[in-house]
Amino acid sequence: MSKIKDIVQHLESIAPLAYQESYDNAGLIVGDASKNVSNVLITLDVTEEVIDEAISKNCELIVAHHPIIFKGLKKLTGSNYVERTVIKAIKNDIAIYASHTNLDNIKNGVNAKIAEKLGLINTEILSPKNGFLGKLSVFVPQENSEELKSALHEAGAGQIGEYKDCAFETAGKGSFLPSDKANPSIGKKGELETVDEHKIEIIFPMHLKNKILSAMKKAHPYEEVAYYLHQLENSYEDLGSGMIGEIAQPMESKEFFDYLKDKMDLSVIKHTKEINRKIKRVAICGGAGSFLISQAKIKQADIYISSDIKYHEFFDADERLIIADIGHYESERFTNEIFYAILKENFANIALHLGQTVTNPIKYY
Repeated sequence: MSKIKDIVQHLESIAPLAYQESYDNAGLIVGDASKNVSNVLITLDVTEEVIDEAISKNCELIVAHHPIIFKGLKKLTGSNYVERTVIKAIKNDIAIYASHTNLDNIKNGVNAKIAEKLGLINTEILSPKNGFLGKLSVFVPQENSEELKSALHEAGAGQIGEYKDCAFETAGKGSFLPSDKANPSIGKKGELETVDEHKIEIIFPMHLKNKILSAMKKAHPYEEVAYYLHQLENSYEDLGSGMIGEIAQPMESKEFFDYLKDKMDLSVIKHTKEINRKIKRVAICGGAGSFLISQAKIKQADIYISSDIKYHEFFDADERLIIADIGHYESERFTNEIFYAILKENFANIALHLGQTVTNPIKYY
């Protein structure tokens, strides 16, 4: 029998909480992680109606994209929909988990799903993040270098894009003099020892630092391991905001709008005026994405598709690209398919239910 914590740990191995934005509140929001789970409801938002649906389907857990709680609650009196939803979930022993901007920011997350729906090719992160990579340099006896590298790779180090088990080694000589209180695996107390060593340099995601250091110390033969860490300024090309790619056959603007409405199941598109060229390079960002307009222009997108664009922000198109606002709900509605695919592959003993409650608060007349 799987437990809620099993699902949480698996989802966070794919979209770590360390990747969420500072304002966000992803993670287990309501519920006991140690509780058994046999039915999961997958939804974009959590509302009172969604809790009712979970109750009707005997779900112990709701996996959502948007957190029901963004700011701290000081009271639970049922004075608004957030409080009422949380109260109803607690009363019915239903846990709520959210994977939000951490799922937005990973390479195979929300924006990759939009790109898939639009059939984009040659995709890449629109605005990669900096400061999320580290480098470990560690010194080890030559005969132990392969064993140590294997342990580091197993812990998650050495993955660069589509290449894994990456490392760099240089040979040299290490020297040390063990004290009377030392317990050296090589050499003798009070005698200077010189050893043929390798310096292993390896890149890793910073959120795995503790795991990687633990694996290093466990696999290393020395009582005291000589190593040092650097936080890198390199862009992490697998992590960041938005995505950009190309459509196989360039289209005129109106043709692309029809294509966009069909693929994303839209009833309306708000957009700036057409540009004097065909649409080929397409930039996207699920949810509120006005902060990426300038980056879309830098990357020479022909159209930028997102939502929650304010009136004056539409002027930022400046006839260099088209800005298309397709609606927040509409841009993220297929996120449920991501959760479903992840959980179906790894939890065959759990019944997964795609939410049928339409949570979009915006109606079109």
